[in-house]
Amino acid sequence: RGLQLLAVLLALGLCAPAGAQKPSACQCSRIEASHRKNCGFPGISAAECFNTGCCFDSRVPNVPWCFHPLPKQESEQCVMEVAARKNCGYPGISPQECASRNCCFSDTIRNVPWCFFPILNQDCHY
Repeated sequence: RGLQLLAVLLALGLCAPAGAQKPSACQCSRIEASHRKNCGFPGISAAECFNTGCCFDSRVPNVPWCFHPLPKQESEQCVMEVAARKNCGYPGISPQECASRNCCFSDTIRNVPWCFFPILNQDCHY
């Protein structure tokens, strides 16, 4: 059984993107601890976690410490959980019209505002 677990862990490590880019502080700190999606294995170190392109935070018990970051955006002010988006447009708004309103645009997730207000004056600490 232990050998099977080792094989799975090695396979996961080999499938991890080599030299993945460390996520920004905003991509990690703006996600609710209860919404974290596991990105590692028991006992993973912060360095191993970051090397796979994931976030690491061991300050909150009973949630994953190595977890997937929020999606990268052109502006850090646009990095937020989908549930935090406040609509800044209308259905079918173009990225250009959204930008003219000084808002963020992301059309990767259905049934949520694609044009939304940025987070202003909020530093990201991690």
